[in-house]
Amino acid sequence: MNADPTIKTIPDELAGQRLDQALARMFPQYSRSRLKRWLLAGAITVDGDHPRPRDPVLGGECVELQAVAEASSTAEPEPIALDIVFEDESLIVINKPAGLVVHPGAGNPHGTLMNGLLHHAAELSQVPRAGIIHRLDKDTSGLLLVGKTLPAHTTLVRLLAGRDISRHYLAVCNGVLTGGGTINEPIGRHRVDRKRMSIRDDGRPATTHYKVLQRFAAHTYISVALDSGRTHQIRVHFAHRRHALLGDPVYGGRLALPRGATERLIAMLRSFRRQALHATKLEFAHPESGEGLSFEVSPPPDFETLLEVLREGTE
Repeated sequence: MNADPTIKTIPDELAGQRLDQALARMFPQYSRSRLKRWLLAGAITVDGDHPRPRDPVLGGECVELQAVAEASSTAEPEPIALDIVFEDESLIVINKPAGLVVHPGAGNPHGTLMNGLLHHAAELSQVPRAGIIHRLDKDTSGLLLVGKTLPAHTTLVRLLAGRDISRHYLAVCNGVLTGGGTINEPIGRHRVDRKRMSIRDDGRPATTHYKVLQRFAAHTYISVALDSGRTHQIRVHFAHRRHALLGDPVYGGRLALPRGATERLIAMLRSFRRQALHATKLEFAHPESGEGLSFEVSPPPDFETLLEVLREGTE
């Protein structure tokens, strides 16, 4: 439990509302579901009593909230090197390398970004998912956002849900695109292979915008922006358009070598064994001050070398 409870009076203008609705208005830094859990656990009292979430309020009652620390996971802290782009009391922005798993899971119980975060900042053990706001696939590099406190995490999750966090990616796809565009295709779990995602009529809405940065002999360098953040979204959308990301081991299909490719290009295409995808830019409002923040990182060396070789093969 936190040492100091928060005490507030229910405003008269909230009279007649359900208690859980009134609490959500009074404590916007916490999610409604979290407030309900605290209420049911007895961590919130109203005039010293423990009413039900659906009970109406009269206005003028004294609410005492004792925030309950909730463990983020069973992950153990581990000393893992983190490339921290920015950090303050509210958030962390990390440049994740390709190959680093974000969350522990089957086959990856240790050595994940979450383990490293818990070692870097012990207070993240009291924030859901160690504060991680969104995820990147294991072999996708780039910027990832973490909320260090419960209020900051709640605010950032709401910003993400409201599409108020701008995420930009760089990618190389197979084939030569004629121009930019938008892909609007719903995404859901594959009906047979549960480790894959697929385009499904009953899937969740997903929108991907893209622009052509450079065309090569048999590939295209693109920038991508997301309106939604479904699992494997960019990879699934471009595979659906028959322009799977170069190197994608799940959705890329068989390697196709361009005609007249140099030995160096052939060697590069055969050795690049991850999806050519990098989260290059994040823009959002600071969860405490509201100040606009923008962070951008260049692709890692393997991605830059890939672009260099592709350009050579086009000259």
